[in-house]
Amino acid sequence: MTVTSNENGDSITFFVEGKIDSTTAPDFENAIVEKALSHNFVVLDFAKVGYVSSAGFRVLLVLQKNMTKKGGLKILNVSPSIMEVFEMTGFKEIFSFG
Repeated sequence: MTVTSNENGDSITFFVEGKIDSTTAPDFENAIVEKALSHNFVVLDFAKVGYVSSAGFRVLLVLQKNMTKKGGLKILNVSPSIMEVFEMTGFKEIFSFG
């Protein structure tokens, strides 16, 4: 799993590639949370994410909770199979998608 970012004023976009599972979730969290919290708005581009486990969803929930206090969080380019998990878990109602 790799994460690159692009900062633009008070927003930051993270481009995530690979699987976010129990092995990579800690790296995913380390790569995005601290940087994200120094911005008001965060975009996660999941165009190249093939899988998200419960450990990955936990990181997303922590980030969402923190960003709600600021400007917000949006997730882009979610594959149908990952969106299905968002729907089945009820997380689709919690997150903003674009």
